[in-house]
Amino acid sequence: MKKVFLAGYLLLLAPLAQAAVTAKDLENDAKTPDNVLTQGMGYDLKRYSPLNQINRQTIKRLVPVWSYSMDDDRGQESQPLIVDGVMYVTDHKSTVAINATTGRQIWKNVIQYPPETPRIVCCGILNRGAAVYGDKIYRTTLDANVIALDIKTGKEVWRSNAIDFKTGYSMTMPPLVANGVVVTGVSGGEFGIRGFIDGWDAETGKQLWRRYTVPGPGEKGNETWVDDQWKQGGGAAWLIGSYDPQLDLMYWGVGNPSSWNVQRRKGDNLYTGSVIAVRPKTGEIAWHYQFNPNDPFDYDGTNEMVLADLKIDGKVRKVIMHADRNGFFYVLDRTNGQLLRANPFVDKITWADGIDMKTGRPIESAATKKMRATGGPMEQWPHLFGGKNWMPMSYNPGTGLVYMNTINLGWNYKPVDQPWEQGVFWAGIDLTQPPALPKDGNLGYLKAVDPLTGKAKWQVPSDMPRWAGTLTTAGGVVFTGNLYGEFQAFDASTGKKLWSFQTGSGIIGQPITWSSKGKQYVSILSGTGGAYVIYSGDPRLAGVPKGGSVWTFALQ
Repeated sequence: MKKVFLAGYLLLLAPLAQAAVTAKDLENDAKTPDNVLTQGMGYDLKRYSPLNQINRQTIKRLVPVWSYSMDDDRGQESQPLIVDGVMYVTDHKSTVAINATTGRQIWKNVIQYPPETPRIVCCGILNRGAAVYGDKIYRTTLDANVIALDIKTGKEVWRSNAIDFKTGYSMTMPPLVANGVVVTGVSGGEFGIRGFIDGWDAETGKQLWRRYTVPGPGEKGNETWVDDQWKQGGGAAWLIGSYDPQLDLMYWGVGNPSSWNVQRRKGDNLYTGSVIAVRPKTGEIAWHYQFNPNDPFDYDGTNEMVLADLKIDGKVRKVIMHADRNGFFYVLDRTNGQLLRANPFVDKITWADGIDMKTGRPIESAATKKMRATGGPMEQWPHLFGGKNWMPMSYNPGTGLVYMNTINLGWNYKPVDQPWEQGVFWAGIDLTQPPALPKDGNLGYLKAVDPLTGKAKWQVPSDMPRWAGTLTTAGGVVFTGNLYGEFQAFDASTGKKLWSFQTGSGIIGQPITWSSKGKQYVSILSGTGGAYVIYSGDPRLAGVPKGGSVWTFALQ
């Protein structure tokens, strides 16, 4: 009897049979709902699923089927991956493999960090997810390493150091595997780094190329910097890019220039505040578009680049959809970077009066022009957090709408003189200035937005911004979460709230849905943290417990 029990127990713990993940598997990820092999549930980052078992009618029967503790009280922004019945999840210190239908841990790999690592991370000690390819899983670390683990055992296969983290660099983003190359960016734009994107050999970890996002002397774009300011120019690529395998182009957002004080920094400062189209085999830049030339407001350009084919002016165009922190929703031709649309998606923008469709440049407001000329303060909308921050939006081809969590805040912006010091937070503005609050008291909205007009078909207000990603499905449901810990579902057509579940900690993660043996599941990480929690001082967050966990739901 004991032998039978032991055999059954070992069978439960044994890894599930898995085939190597191929380049074709990654390319077809959005069409294979039994697996989630990429961040964004597809190279296009649509975060859309054709599954419809969980829908407007059935969702009332949605219940938790398991929960797994990450044993971590930091913020949980990671998106899980699913490979042949195994879920892979990361936080800042661990990578875990979990039986996706039972919640049982298969293996866990824990990172040992130098004691000084946490002090150099800008906006939360966290990790946003992993990549899979072949028989390996890839991730980045806070101390600027790229690691490959054996997907079946969790044992480290190789480790490559991108740069000395003590100089202000860190890594929180998931890698992107494109055309067989593992591609990573860096964080640290608030520390006066010089940003870059790297390509790594998937088998050995050898560095194949480096593309600096702030060009040096002799490189195209260096003329947009004055003197040697490019050396501490910023330009962190701290969120994952998207990829079009047919064009063989990746689309990476590049972050803010350093510091934010434009009294000390002149020129357009390429390629900060931009999207760059990059060839994965070489790192060559095919084209770029700059959302925020000479950005004073930390608007970045890193928010996700969602790929779709849209009919515009009677012609189907291959496009990028991008909701920038600056408050404008951009639609670009992804073959050449041509600007097709640029419209506000938030209610109040004071830094610019619009986007010039001929030049692609912002039409700066009188208030911004005065601030640039005098160095004086101004009330800036949107806030430094942006009209939308990092939390990824989703796009539903059936409704033609994007679903995003937006922010309804302003900022009393005041530049200050701050010399650069290596490894020290370098904002160049008075961070003690209070936010400018909206009259209606709603600090955020979940919005269903027409990508060609920026107008909301519906919006759901919230007293605090939601800091979680969204997921949309063929079942007519939009999933997201809030900072109070509620995992929520809304009707994709009307915005009606259909369902919610209290997870026990604030949600800042990225929901996914997947299927196994004909049954649809939905998963989300819960664990409070992120920029709003860290920097807002919002007293309503005092009663939200810390603690990281993975929740998975299915119909009862």
